Amino acid sequence: MKNPSVFTTKILPVIKNRYVITFLAFMLWMAIFDENNIVALYKTRQKLNELEKDKKYYTTEIANNKENLNELMSSMDNLEKFAREKYLMKRDNEDIFVFVEEVKK
Repeated sequence: MKNPSVFTTKILPVIKNRYVITFLAFMLWMAIFDENNIVALYKTRQKLNELEKDKKYYTTEIANNKENLNELMSSMDNLEKFAREKYLMKRDNEDIFVFVEEVKK
């Protein structure tokens, strides 16, 4: 007598079951063909992580800019110093000389 294998006695009837086939077809459809498939979910996660990094960067920049703004508006001396250093502003009776170093190739 031939000894039936485990595959033919236990697994094969389960695979032939129409509910299992329907479930597997549904899972295949959801994983590959659906609009919200696994690849789209992965790309969306990557985009979310990138946007969270950007959010962290911009919140720190906003905090730094608010600090600088408060410092500038605290006194006229700070405001004048900022205008002279960043925008090369001058008074009417002054001359400004800007020294630029040449980059050697």
